[in-house]
Amino acid sequence: KESQYSYENVCVVPGGRAGLTRVMAALGSIQVGYFTPDYTAYQQALGLFMRISPSPILHRSIHEALMSSKDFRFEAEGRGLGATLLSNPANPTGQSLEGEELENYVKVARDIGMALIADEFYSHYYYDGESVDPEDGGADDDSNWPKTVSSAAYVEDVDEDPVIIVNGLTKNWRCPGFRVCWIVAPKPICEMLSSAGSFLDGGANAPLQKLALPLMELDFIRRDAWALQRHFKKKRDYLISGLSALGITVEWMPTATFYIWADLSALPRPINDCLVFLEEAVRHKVICVPGVFFDINPRDIRNLRKSKCISFVRFSYGPAMENLEKGVKQIGNMIEYWKKHQESPGMYAEKSFDD
Repeated sequence: KESQYSYENVCVVPGGRAGLTRVMAALGSIQVGYFTPDYTAYQQALGLFMRISPSPILHRSIHEALMSSKDFRFEAEGRGLGATLLSNPANPTGQSLEGEELENYVKVARDIGMALIADEFYSHYYYDGESVDPEDGGADDDSNWPKTVSSAAYVEDVDEDPVIIVNGLTKNWRCPGFRVCWIVAPKPICEMLSSAGSFLDGGANAPLQKLALPLMELDFIRRDAWALQRHFKKKRDYLISGLSALGITVEWMPTATFYIWADLSALPRPINDCLVFLEEAVRHKVICVPGVFFDINPRDIRNLRKSKCISFVRFSYGPAMENLEKGVKQIGNMIEYWKKHQESPGMYAEKSFDD
């Protein structure tokens, strides 16, 4: 492409949340669209600055993993959105906008002058690529890259297209303690983000930026991404199989991230409620995240009587395989107990309160 990113299109920030906060601080008085379920931190990011009006973009069906670009255009134009924030690949569902659909999302942003804020922190965690892993006979050189996805591929003019990409060492490089992340955007936006950082967070740690330079070598990235995808795919497949055997269903096979969006609705009461499930799971030394936390509702703009995510939890297959095996076993023990002692969530809550 004739238009290429340069250092002027990159703003280094001290962590992903700090980056999102800078982006929100730089926005004007606009409506910012968001999806549910999506990353829990967006609730705080979208609620920080009062001049921003969060606007939920509603799927036509709860069973729709991703919104079609046609529906997205209808929503964005109809609501008059000035920006849209989304994770891609999606946390917590592990689904991914890519190819023609992702290209169309970028085109919508370009056509209507809407900022597309793409959180691409899991863009190396893909399990459905067509390239052949070097361990399975594929070439071990620059001609054979593992699958990665970025909206940058569909940007036509790096200083005009309103696409803002957030990424960093936290997930793809598995170095969360570095707190070194970056925002890729048109030059004028990067200048605003740098100014915002001077009063919000003071900037990223310079010595750790220098220490991270070897991690930016393309050959290292290629080899590391192959190893990452190989390793996490095995754990994904194990956990999905184990959960399915316990009666926990997964409607959408995760093609990316290291999360499983699991449906508890077939489990005995009261552990078919995600909050009760978490409480009981903790007693069995298992941790997960209740689905209602991803039904983000910044500044309580929606009157949520009952979340559509009440029967879902997010499991992570980030831990070691040994821990996943222990976790599945403990969840199985928990489910067996509640099959014999079913009760309503209300009764459970009353007992918990009495305790």
